[in-house]
Amino acid sequence: MTKNETYGKKAHELIPAGAHTYSRTDEVFPSNAPRIIDHTKGVYCWDVDGNKYLDYGMACRSVTVGYGFDRISEAAIAQIRNGNTASKASKVEVEAAETLVELIPWVDMIKFAKNGSTVTSAATKLARAYTGRKYIVRCKEHSFFSYDDWFIGNTVMDCGIPQEIKDLTLQFNYNNIQSVKDVFEKYRGQIACLIMEPVDDQEPRDNFLQAVGELCKEYGVVYILDEMITGFRWDIQGACKYYNVVPDLVTYGKGMANGFSVTALGGKREIMELGGLIPGKERVFLISTTHGAEMSGLGAFIETVNVYKDLQVTDHIWKMGRRLCSGLKEIASEFKLSEFFYITGAECSPNMVICGKDKKPSFDYRTVFCQEMLKEGILMPYIAIAYEHNEAEIDRTLDAGRKAMKTLADSLNGNVRDFIVGDVIKPVFRKYN
Repeated sequence: MTKNETYGKKAHELIPAGAHTYSRTDEVFPSNAPRIIDHTKGVYCWDVDGNKYLDYGMACRSVTVGYGFDRISEAAIAQIRNGNTASKASKVEVEAAETLVELIPWVDMIKFAKNGSTVTSAATKLARAYTGRKYIVRCKEHSFFSYDDWFIGNTVMDCGIPQEIKDLTLQFNYNNIQSVKDVFEKYRGQIACLIMEPVDDQEPRDNFLQAVGELCKEYGVVYILDEMITGFRWDIQGACKYYNVVPDLVTYGKGMANGFSVTALGGKREIMELGGLIPGKERVFLISTTHGAEMSGLGAFIETVNVYKDLQVTDHIWKMGRRLCSGLKEIASEFKLSEFFYITGAECSPNMVICGKDKKPSFDYRTVFCQEMLKEGILMPYIAIAYEHNEAEIDRTLDAGRKAMKTLADSLNGNVRDFIVGDVIKPVFRKYN
């Protein structure tokens, strides 16, 4: 057996699904993908058998500069040497909070944590405490907010969630302001908050984000924007800055510390301070985690902000994104695949759509494309561009893309299953295994 097979088998014996994130499990990748990664550097990863891949997954989009970027790693190591944790709030904890509050004008107070689910759930709890209301309204098209019951109970993977909890989360449609009005009116006076990402694979139209904000004010609903992915990618101040929208509460994570485990909930003081020590106020148990303010991650966060400013990281991500998108579109056109392979969303975080003969998104044909890219040493489950993706990496990707498009075209003219080795990739959210 190869080391990939040996470690992969052990992973499934010891870890439910074989990984600690469902989007990292074997079933969401083609069968020729590496099963177990040994180490990473820059925008490359090496599996346990020593095979090297150009990486566009970038650790679930969390690495926006590059794996093991020296300045950021050294900042984290320096904090480890300070002890990494303490029995009281640490100096770097205060400095990190000051860094983020000074960076984001609409954030008055900050609470750090280690994963995105913690801070999005904390945001909904704060909104309920602030408004005294029970319903949460979330965007139907946005795929993930939290592993907690309030969100998972509102998905197809709702096993284990009581119906009473499921009933407390409602939905609206992105870029459809009438759908927001309808749910606000139907549950008037009962909705605590609305939560969505500023943007996903659709960009906002007709001042949608601003219009939602106005409705939230009108109906007394807390406006939460989840910048877990968009923050530190669209702009150093996030998609809120890019689209000129101001939320009541906002969450960050992923790229804010270049892959180190740091997330944040921030927002208006009048809401955030409910988790504090206001005399006479009922206590809100907001976030209380032993490792939430771990020094190493917060040191990495502060230096990541410095790196962003010094190297104009987001400008580079946009530039490489535009070049990659333009090149892939041209190749698709060459093979007459423009209706079967196309790009949606912002070019700093493009979404590739791969369709079958019916011109509808298809996991079969997506498997073909991703499988062929892997044959060229490119791991591209989706496109997450980092600062260390440079012209050479884009050139190599487009060369591989041309070969993959040729096979994709052939598969559209034949039986697609003849072109797939192993199983078809599967979506994370599905009812059954």
